Order: sequence, then structure tokens, then C-alpha cells
Amino acid sequence: MFLKGESIFIRALEPSDANILYQWENNMDLWPVSFTQIPFSRFILEEFVNSAHNDIYTSKQLRLMVNSLHDNSTIGIIDLFEFDPQHLRCGLGIYIHESYRKQGAAHECIDLIKKYCFNTLFLKQVYVQVNTSNTASLALFEKAGFEKNGLKKSWTKTGVDSYEDVWFLQCINSGG
Repeated sequence: MFLKGESIFIRALEPSDANILYQWENNMDLWPVSFTQIPFSRFILEEFVNSAHNDIYTSKQLRLMVNSLHDNSTIGIIDLFEFDPQHLRCGLGIYIHESYRKQGAAHECIDLIKKYCFNTLFLKQVYVQVNTSNTASLALFEKAGFEKNGLKKSWTKTGVDSYEDVWFLQCINSGG
């Protein structure tokens, strides 16, 4: 257990996580928010899980799993990416399986990871990018203390000739 909250805990990747990552990474419904367009092979995901991606200073990213304290089941993923140790910032991505949504797990996860980013990594800020149509995520991040600080026009391609705007939100560490 890495970070523990009231109902969830966040932990490092384990080799057995390749199976659930295979399911989630290849769910085409999630691709628009994960900014991917290609499937991942089980081999690639096993290599990722077993590689040295656990050092954020080397790989500039950190993927963690979110588990329920109630039954120890894996309910989601949290990613820190584009880690910039010079400017003390990183991007944040979160996925909570639909059967665990609207129960407070995502908000608790964001609170835990913000504390880790600000109190352990000593970051100045964490940021997210959210499609304007993703009102649930916008509300979640705003409730978690992120502020809309820019609108990226026609940022995400959604079809042959269609694009969607993306909000850029930041959470600034006021203590550092």
C-alpha cells in the first residue's frame, strides 16, 4: 500500500495488473479521453508493468493502481505524466471503472495524489486537460481544487472534420 484514504488505497503496479490494463487500455470507449488511437498488446503491457517505469525522475511518468479498501479490488488507474522536475509540475490522468463511479473514489484519489505531488515530490502544480463535453470530469476536478486557466480551441479531433475544445485546469500548491 502506497497511499491510503478512507475507502481506497493507491499502490504501485504489480505483474498481475497487466490483465486489467489490457482490458482498460483496449476499451475503445476510453480512447478519446486517453488520447490514444491504437490497441495495446498483452506483451507490451506486460513489458510496461515489468519495466523500470517506477522512477518518475527517469521515465517522467508514474502509473499507479487504485484499489478499494473494502474488498481489495482494483477499481482504477492514476497517471502522473509529463513530469517536469525543473519547473516542478506534472500532468494528471485518472480512470475509475464505471461500477465504482459516483461513490467518491475519484475525488479521494485526487486528494491523495495531490498530497503526494505537493508534499513528497514538492511540485508547484498539477494540471489536467479535459474535453469540454466531459462535464463530470470538469466538475470533479473543480471540486478537487483545480481551476480552469485556459481553453484550447479545436484541440481534440473527434471525427473526420470535427474537433472539440479542451479545458486546461491547474491546481497550484500554495504552500510552496
